[in-house]
Amino acid sequence: MRTCWVLDHPAHVRLLAPFVRSGSTSDVLIATDRKEVHQLLDASEGVLPKRQHLWVQRPIGSKRVRIAWKRMRSVRSFLKKAQRSGGPIERIVCIGSSLELRAAKRLRIAKRWYISDTEVNHLAHRLAIGAATDVLIPTHWDASLDGGLLEKFRKKRIIIHRLDGLHGMVHLRPQLRPKSVSSIPKIAVRRLIGNGVHDSDEMVPIPDSFLQGIDLTVADEGRYEGDAWEFPATLSMHDGVISQSVTVASEAVLMGVPTLLVSDAERGFLNRLVAEGYPLFRYRSGDDPEEIQAQFLSGLHLTEVLDPPEWPNVRQQFAEIIGSELID
Repeated sequence: MRTCWVLDHPAHVRLLAPFVRSGSTSDVLIATDRKEVHQLLDASEGVLPKRQHLWVQRPIGSKRVRIAWKRMRSVRSFLKKAQRSGGPIERIVCIGSSLELRAAKRLRIAKRWYISDTEVNHLAHRLAIGAATDVLIPTHWDASLDGGLLEKFRKKRIIIHRLDGLHGMVHLRPQLRPKSVSSIPKIAVRRLIGNGVHDSDEMVPIPDSFLQGIDLTVADEGRYEGDAWEFPATLSMHDGVISQSVTVASEAVLMGVPTLLVSDAERGFLNRLVAEGYPLFRYRSGDDPEEIQAQFLSGLHLTEVLDPPEWPNVRQQFAEIIGSELID
C-alpha cells in the first residue's frame, strides 16, 4: 500500500520510523521544517530509509493562517506530482497534523488517518473532522478535554480506533537504569521555545531554584546537539529529568526516570502514568516550588524500588490498526 507519512514532530519521526522501514519504497514523506526533525532525517541512515519528501513550514506566529494555506497548496502539488510519477497513493498517516488530510481528500486518497493523543489540540481536531476517514486515539483519552471531538467524529461516521497504551510505547524500549543517584544529581532539563499552538495556555517557567545543586544537561528544544535518534536513551542515563514538554516527560517516565513536569498541561496520558505508578511529579502555576522540588529530589532515590507495569504490545497494536507490516 503506497503511503504518505507526515512527520510533524520529532517524536512522530521516531514513532513512525519502523512503519516507514516496512513500507513501500514508493512511499513519500512530508516533514515539518523544525530543527529536531531535520536532525533526525539528516542522521537517518540505517534507521529511516530515504524516500521522496517535501519540507513544509510550521503554521505558527502572526502569519500562521497564510502559512497553513501555503502548506496545503504545496502538499497538494507534491502529492499530485508523486501520483503522476509513481502511481496512486492509497493512504496518508498524520499524527496531530490535519492540514495534509484536507489536501489528501481533494486528491481522493482513500484512507486518511488522523492520530492523536493530545485532547487539547482542538484546531487540528476541527480540521480533521471533514477530512479523516479513520481516527486513532488511546483508550485513556479524556473526552472532557477534547472539545466534543469524539461525538463530532461519530456524527460524521468516521471510524474510531482505540490504542491501549501511550505513543511512546510504540517506539521506546525499557532501559536499564542506574541503581544509585550521583552525589550531585545528574538532571536533563528540557525547556520549550514556547511557540506551539497551545503552549501559551500551558507554559510555566522553571524556577531557578530547580536548577541549583544539580549536574545539568541541556536538552532544550532546538538546542540539543547530541545524536537525535539516541535522545530518549540519553535521558535514561540521567538520575532525573525536568521538562516543560509533556512528550519528553512521558517518554522519560516510561523508561523509569523520575521526571518533574513543569507545565499546566492536562492530558489523559499524564493521568494514566500517575495512576499506574510511574515516577511523574508535577509543578503547576500556583504550586509551592520548595515543596515540589523536595518531592522530586526525594523521588530520585526511588529508582531501585520502582516496579513499573509491563508494557502492552502497543507497537503491534498500532501496526495492526493502521494496516502496516511490522519489521524491526
